[in-house]
Amino acid sequence: MKKLALAAAAALSVTATIAAAPTLFAQGAPQVPGAQDPARVTAGTYALDAGHTLVDWEVSHFGFNNYIGLFGNITGTMTMDPANIEAATFAINVPVAEVTVASSGLKEHLLRAGKDGGAPDFFGPAPGMATFTSTKVVKTGATTADVTGTLTMNGKSAPVTLTTEFIGAGANPFNKKETVGFHARTVIDRTQWGINYAAPFIGKDVTLTISAAFEKQ
Repeated sequence: MKKLALAAAAALSVTATIAAAPTLFAQGAPQVPGAQDPARVTAGTYALDAGHTLVDWEVSHFGFNNYIGLFGNITGTMTMDPANIEAATFAINVPVAEVTVASSGLKEHLLRAGKDGGAPDFFGPAPGMATFTSTKVVKTGATTADVTGTLTMNGKSAPVTLTTEFIGAGANPFNKKETVGFHARTVIDRTQWGINYAAPFIGKDVTLTISAAFEKQ
């Protein structure tokens, strides 16, 4: 009987520990540094975190499927006052030659010189920077805004509006910098920037999705 009593007591102890584990874990869980809380954003000048900012582009491939690529190593600045969001300004620089795609053959084609000195099919071997400079910000919700500006690429400029959402703000746990993050999306007609190759069989419309992290300077 004594052994049975000890076994029962041990079983109850284990059961209680397991039951308490979720509560104990929740109490000790670390907090995610960023939160979608506009009150965390402070006024000032910010610079893009080039190591964690990406532009995803997506285009129809002959109507069969969509092909996806990335631009990285993006630099730029933002000035923002949370008390006056519509006065914010953005300046973004995207190094086109650093485009990333799964196919080495496609990357070679994107950066290939034109035949016999003619225009390249896409960007050519010295595409320089694609730049976006904001001209207007319109607040559309508690955490959303439309950011209109000028996109310059391939030697041509045209207006673009980014549908933008504030994702989170907080202190980066590694470098301790105040960080503000956004997602933005737009669709452009690539032929406006002289990128006409195989249109419309390769889609004219290119979807750009931007994931940006800005660090306070």
